[in-house]
Amino acid sequence: MNIISTLHAPQAIGPYSQAIEVNGMIYTSGQIGLLPSGQMAGNGIISQTNQVLKNLKAVLEAGGSSLGNVVKTSIFLADMDDFVAVNEIYAEYFGDHKPARSTVAVKTLPKNALVEIECIATINR
Repeated sequence: MNIISTLHAPQAIGPYSQAIEVNGMIYTSGQIGLLPSGQMAGNGIISQTNQVLKNLKAVLEAGGSSLGNVVKTSIFLADMDDFVAVNEIYAEYFGDHKPARSTVAVKTLPKNALVEIECIATINR
């Protein structure tokens, strides 16, 4: 088991790692719309979703993977009314690649974020 960490994504805000690699798979922690500096990337769903996906991309790349290797994502939304906007941005990042996915509405997210996404990916070999 290897801990994955990068300065190109926000540092963990609790007792956890950005991601863990085990047996050729990467399991990311949920990413919210924080900039690597730790500040929120705006107050809207569009800016936060873009930053979440940039963060996931950076963490995956630090572990020798990519968004194209993602096999499963889980999306947590503070408001299900944001589903369409998140879906459009998500599609821009994943293109024709369509990982398995779950999307759920939650009461609140850390730092009152509007969206959080975690994923599981294979490592580039």
